[in-house]
Amino acid sequence: MIRRYATELRLLLALFDAVAAVAVLGLASVFRFGPSDTLDPLISVIPNPIGALALYALAWPVALWSQGLYRTRIRLTLRGEVFDVLRATALFAAVLLSLLFIFKLPDVSRAVLLLLFPGLALSALLTRLTLRAMLVRLREGGRNTRFILVLGSSARAQEFADMVESHHELGLRVIGHLAPDGEPRTVTRPILGTIDDIEEILHTNVVDEVAVCLPITQATHIDEIARLCEEEGKIVRIPMYVLEHTLATGRVEELDGLPIYSIVTGPDRVVALVAKRLLDITGAAALLVLLSPLMLILAMAVRQDSAGRALFKQRRVGLHGRTFEVLKFRTMHDGAEDRLTELMELNEIRGHAFKLTADPRVTRVGRWLRRTSLDELPQLWNVLRGEMSLVGPRPPLVSEVQGYNVWHRRRLSMKPGMTGLWQVRARTEQDFDRWVETDLEYIDSWSLWLDLRILLRTIPAVLNREGR
Repeated sequence: MIRRYATELRLLLALFDAVAAVAVLGLASVFRFGPSDTLDPLISVIPNPIGALALYALAWPVALWSQGLYRTRIRLTLRGEVFDVLRATALFAAVLLSLLFIFKLPDVSRAVLLLLFPGLALSALLTRLTLRAMLVRLREGGRNTRFILVLGSSARAQEFADMVESHHELGLRVIGHLAPDGEPRTVTRPILGTIDDIEEILHTNVVDEVAVCLPITQATHIDEIARLCEEEGKIVRIPMYVLEHTLATGRVEELDGLPIYSIVTGPDRVVALVAKRLLDITGAAALLVLLSPLMLILAMAVRQDSAGRALFKQRRVGLHGRTFEVLKFRTMHDGAEDRLTELMELNEIRGHAFKLTADPRVTRVGRWLRRTSLDELPQLWNVLRGEMSLVGPRPPLVSEVQGYNVWHRRRLSMKPGMTGLWQVRARTEQDFDRWVETDLEYIDSWSLWLDLRILLRTIPAVLNREGR
């Protein structure tokens, strides 16, 4: 559950850091000048104090962000956070002192500044200690769990798996091991196959991270494994005793004294992702309220046109292979899915998807809903739940994902969306590989501005009835 709302938690953390920055400044001023004067001595020497205070409150979270302190996907240890907080504090102090010098404000109390910077560092550390303690409690209850696959079956692989699961605050659960040829199998957790089976295991299990604990004789596989995981958007953790050299991108940190090299792929631009989630929440909530009369009319039309429920639920694949039930207005007659096999030979799409313009299973109202894309409106609820985004790759069927090639699966490394780059650029494209190439282009070039452009281009696509 917490993982679903990770973006909102990051935003709350940033807001708390901003509020804490103002509180620390106020306490430092009270300590220096007394409670009756509060911030008056500072305000008297700073032009436009309200604007300066707002900029100060914004700059502190930006300094923390610059050191990756809102990137929850990669960090393993508190020690790494401590050093990053200290670096952020040093950066913030350097910028603030430089501005005071540039704008010639020598009257700002040195005592306040001496109290301010340690206070900011302490507040950031206490906040993250509290967050870690909260995550430990939640993860001990089985929530916000991430799943890690360990490559290796030796005593070292066993030690690494034990170490990871002993740190409850990480929320990592080892699903099993893959054994290289010729290595003794001494692990106590399930051995799911050999190294050669990694692609199949990644496709048939929910895997968020892959730990490479191979013997040095298997080191030649590391680059290949890293590339495979990059294509599928997985995090790779590599104990440093495995590596003879570091890879192209990554970060080194320690867990219980063991240096671990971490490789993270996919968008991890926290500030923009927070804004994306805010856009999803506000946009979906506003549209649900504004369009509720229309949705009620459409539901009544679906029920009147053919027997069955107005809403249709279907199991789809989301972020990193997690499945969820997507909501749509029903556009087909009841039992339509049972006829899919007999229609497969008429499929108009080349690849792992199905589309048939003159699908005999579609109802009269359903055909109109599909042309206008109004059958997708109930997915606003999926967006509010955090299972989907307003913009992203379309969520595929479970059966479609089972037939994916390796490079296709990287489209699962970003949350699926109601609309996307493919829908507004190449909606009539009949080659599935071209769909995926467009989705990967979106993932690789993603920005909040791109999302807004896609949303704006979706409106004329709906009005022109480009759906099918």
